[in-house]
Amino acid sequence: MSIKYVLLGFLSWRSLTGYELKQLFVDSATLFWSGNSNQIYTPLSELHKEGLVSVEVQPQGTRPPRKVYSLTAKGWDTLKSWVQSRPDAPVQKNALLLQLAWADQLPYEDLDALLQSYEEHLQMQLLIFRELARRQEAPRRTPRETFLWESIERNWLSFYEHELTWAQSVRTELTRMNAESEEG
Repeated sequence: MSIKYVLLGFLSWRSLTGYELKQLFVDSATLFWSGNSNQIYTPLSELHKEGLVSVEVQPQGTRPPRKVYSLTAKGWDTLKSWVQSRPDAPVQKNALLLQLAWADQLPYEDLDALLQSYEEHLQMQLLIFRELARRQEAPRRTPRETFLWESIERNWLSFYEHELTWAQSVRTELTRMNAESEEG
């Protein structure tokens, strides 16, 4: 996913400054991003050069002027074309799965501690996600758009819930296996 398309998407909602765009990313429960400001401003500049967004410079007295970005007709066409394009299948990157592939060499206690730590991390992610979703500002111009954003939130929520349930079941089974090996 290119950040440019996400920027076009936000600008289809309303005109925004670069700072406002960055805040939408930071506060989003559904669009995870942890980049720096250059990762917003560089693509915005490129979008402007490509004629996909326009920029209105607004003076602010003694403070630096604000640059307010708006979607152009060409930007709308580009966004629509991207939205209609075939999406890639999701790519799962989970370091724990790689660790588990060779975790048989660990004593039970170390493996259990690893999984417990992962569970705690997932529980924290769920709390953070729920809080971000609660205060997220998202476009809700139509009932369908509201439904789509809520569906994205449910997808992320179900991912973390499923991952937590899976980790708990692996840990439970390993505990059972350890108890059996100590008995036998």
